[in-house]
Amino acid sequence: MALGKDYATQECSIARALEVVGERWTLLVIRDALYGVRRYNDFLVHLGIPRAVLAARLQALTAEGILEKRRYQESPPRDEYVLTDRGIALWPTLRSLGLWGREHFGESRLRWFRHADCGTELGPYGECPRCAMIVPVPDVEMAPGPGLDRDPADPVSRALLAPRRLLEPLDTDPRRPVDGHPQEPEGGGRGPGGVADAASGSGRSAEGRPV
Repeated sequence: MALGKDYATQECSIARALEVVGERWTLLVIRDALYGVRRYNDFLVHLGIPRAVLAARLQALTAEGILEKRRYQESPPRDEYVLTDRGIALWPTLRSLGLWGREHFGESRLRWFRHADCGTELGPYGECPRCAMIVPVPDVEMAPGPGLDRDPADPVSRALLAPRRLLEPLDTDPRRPVDGHPQEPEGGGRGPGGVADAASGSGRSAEGRPV
């Protein structure tokens, strides 16, 4: 018997939320969108997700108003996926979930999340203890922590080595320096997102990806 996708018997707002974001990969797609990933191929490369699954998750999140599809190139037509206010509102949930995972599974710190204005590390709900305020997501600065791989194989992970604000569009241009060193050019064919597809040759999956 196939497992249903809804919780029809549950009168619970958590159940309603899980119907939207509870499927495998969905929260990781939203995480990457918060990090500034917007294009299909960048999601594909960074997550190591099957193409059909990624297409389904992007379509579902767009239908639910969590992502907005925007045209960034007309010829040939190509789109990117940008978080809406509804999607950005999931940031405190992902922040808390990441801290919970690190605390209970003994993982080393992979990323710092700080208030860009004062440099203070955020609390579990995205608050700045020093400024006594919930930090707007665009004012959150993300930087690599001691447990993050400093020599990743894929261009998205390499681009994410540079300190950056959340939601800032990710630049995976291989000519842009990261930690003082140019990125290596991408290889492979063209993916539906419109940039070179390096996923097939990376030999990496999303299991254990940084949160």
